[in-house]
Amino acid sequence: MKYMYQFCIIAMVTFLGEILYKLIPVPIPASVWGLVFMLLLLRMRIIKIEKVKETGEFLIHIMPLMFVPAAVGLITTWDRLRAILIPIMVTVVMTTIIVMAVTGKITQFIMGRQEKKNE
Repeated sequence: MKYMYQFCIIAMVTFLGEILYKLIPVPIPASVWGLVFMLLLLRMRIIKIEKVKETGEFLIHIMPLMFVPAAVGLITTWDRLRAILIPIMVTVVMTTIIVMAVTGKITQFIMGRQEKKNE
């Protein structure tokens, strides 16, 4: 029963993300709205981490299984993808490098602020 309660909390936050996606005319996916909303609720301690931790860990644990349908979709459209494979690969590599660099810079910035705050 505890897991159902935790899953319902996560589902409600996800649903709120869907509502925000429909209400706010910004091209941000509903899943991102839900993640941001969950982060805010956790940071403001409206939802305690203990209330969603075990179900969250379970969902992260089974996450690779969620990529199977996408992989099957790629296999079924391979003939169309082959023609644009090089541009896709260049885009994937470049965006990965950009995301890694931006994430690293933001992490360094936040860590620097916390070090100054602790001094």
